[in-house]
Amino acid sequence: MADVRIASPQGRWILLTTVLGSSMALLDSTVVNIALPRIGRDLDADLAALQWTVNAYMVTLAGLILLGGALGDRFGRRKVFVIGVVWFAVASLLCGIAPNAGVLIAARALQGVGGALLTPGSLALIQASFHPDDRGRAVGLWSGFGGIGAAVGPFVGGWLVDGPGWRWVFLLNVPLALLCVPVALRHVPESGDQRAHGRFDVLGAVLGALALALVTYALIEAGGGGAVVAVSAVAGLAAAVAFVVVERRRPDPMMPTDIFASRQFTAVNLVTLCVYAALGGFFFLAALQLQVVVGYSALAAGTALLPTTVLMLLLSARSGELADRIGPRIPLTVGPLLCAAGMLLMLRVGPGASYVADVLPALLVLGLGMVTLVAPLTATVLGSVDVSRAGLASGINNAAARAAGLVAVAALPLLAGMGEEAYREPGAFDVAFGKAMAWCAGALVVGAVVAAAVVRRPPPGCKRPECLRHGGVTAPPLEGEPVRKRLS
Repeated sequence: MADVRIASPQGRWILLTTVLGSSMALLDSTVVNIALPRIGRDLDADLAALQWTVNAYMVTLAGLILLGGALGDRFGRRKVFVIGVVWFAVASLLCGIAPNAGVLIAARALQGVGGALLTPGSLALIQASFHPDDRGRAVGLWSGFGGIGAAVGPFVGGWLVDGPGWRWVFLLNVPLALLCVPVALRHVPESGDQRAHGRFDVLGAVLGALALALVTYALIEAGGGGAVVAVSAVAGLAAAVAFVVVERRRPDPMMPTDIFASRQFTAVNLVTLCVYAALGGFFFLAALQLQVVVGYSALAAGTALLPTTVLMLLLSARSGELADRIGPRIPLTVGPLLCAAGMLLMLRVGPGASYVADVLPALLVLGLGMVTLVAPLTATVLGSVDVSRAGLASGINNAAARAAGLVAVAALPLLAGMGEEAYREPGAFDVAFGKAMAWCAGALVVGAVVAAAVVRRPPPGCKRPECLRHGGVTAPPLEGEPVRKRLS
């Protein structure tokens, strides 16, 4: 029963547990990019292996995150959350001791499975445990502390890479899990959804993840050509078609296709695909550009990227309030255009670039663009469907953002003409980075055009986001399905 008060000792323990759990996944998504050059050097890995180091995690996370939420509703949110934390920690340990790139990539895929189990459960535990009068504040504290974790993540990751070594980026998750699990078992009440019934859509989840994996493989390996790449591309597209067919025919689909009957919901997800493809590609390549071309250490590169996260953490709530007053169309049009301008400003970041004159202005403009669009995007997703499907809508939007990011990480080096050894050649990487930023800016302009043409103000009485402060950069905030609905 949801009756825990936030001021009680149990309430504080629940907050600590959920913040620790979600921070594991959030930190991992922000710090691994900083470690990539050192990973490549130590494991003698080419650019394709570095792409897979990022994408193996994203494939399983994006493909299984909706299933992870359903498992928690059916079998108990605390139970599935704890399993996810343990799974994530074990996979992190395997990443930390990986002797070669192949083992690291496999362990990263396992990490994504753990992330899909624990990520939806963090917010769901708060919503199911706290008294309705305290739930909004609890969610605010959870998202605020999570944003702080995202802000310090690149700094901590850079310090670890330059100090003890890149393996500690992964090994750090083990002590966090050792603290999180016993607290969860002792202080967090079990909860579930009595309405959950029917079979799990395992086939849909497998087809979705398989489609992403095959298409990603084809894009990463396309430079070498060959029959295997062509077969992978065709098989990936076939898996995607089969996924849609299965979701249309199953009585309890993971992603009910009728939700896309809402023109607004479909449009906002198209905007999401454009925006988070660009952002995913940017944060993958920018960390390499700052270290390989500009000559920053891992710590300096991680610290350099902080302004975007800090701006989101400080200003996203105010951006949401502004969008409430003027509607989402203008923010969802202006925000991507500001992000595009920030990425074009990154064209000035080359050998000998000044942080104050070249890097910082680009990141500030990019950060302001993200601030402008993220909160309105989430609010519009929630407002474009019936309030009873808000949790599902948020999950689909979050999965779409992660899928867009992984496809961008796979496709951008191909589109920009990066060779397998590009990150070891500063001159060649700098030229390709400029081309990639142009592609990212183009995707953002497309997103702005879609928003301007289709997005309109949601009807009165729609659900508003509960995660008002958000510091993540890889996906919009994941909103649950609260018992007490806050209305606009």
